Amino acid sequence: MANQHPEEKPFHQHDALMSGAKGALLGTGAGLLVSAVQNSLAKRNVGAWGIFSRTGGTVGLFTAVGGVYMFSMDAAANLREKDDTLNVTIASFLSGATVGLRTGRMPQILGFGAAFSIIMSAFEYTGGSLRGGPRPEVPGMDEFDRKEYLRKNRRRDIAETISEVGEGRGIQPPGYEERRRARLKEKYGVEIKPVSANVE
Repeated sequence: MANQHPEEKPFHQHDALMSGAKGALLGTGAGLLVSAVQNSLAKRNVGAWGIFSRTGGTVGLFTAVGGVYMFSMDAAANLREKDDTLNVTIASFLSGATVGLRTGRMPQILGFGAAFSIIMSAFEYTGGSLRGGPRPEVPGMDEFDRKEYLRKNRRRDIAETISEVGEGRGIQPPGYEERRRARLKEKYGVEIKPVSANVE
């Protein structure tokens, strides 16, 4: 009997600590940017160090959320030995709960975790891209065949292109110089002799 399950790719372990550090660094950068915007929109002048003293909690929150998300996503993948949407669900729940920790109330911790989890899981499940996932013109077509299909499908004859675009501006089909001389003589009454590279 044939195997009913599609062939799964072999799982490779992820470095969760490195991913967590990268996520924390990205979160720190984003937090510094948001904190700087908050600081610049303050009604009174608090100085440049206000991004750490006045709105520094924002930097810490973004750092924690980025680190927790990336670490827990790779840790969940390593424990489950699968790369799928459930890893994102777990990671986004924990990072959302991290946002809710600021309030110290359990309903908000669970609510933020559930909200982040639903949004990020839906995003990841539907392809993880705002442009949509890859949609081949023919189901089962690989990327090389798809590009060849698109090239052949959109290729046009040069005569058709020239008839629409017109001659000139670097487009010089056969007989262009003769037609150009005829147009100039008809419009301006000037006859242009063809240039010869040979010295007479």
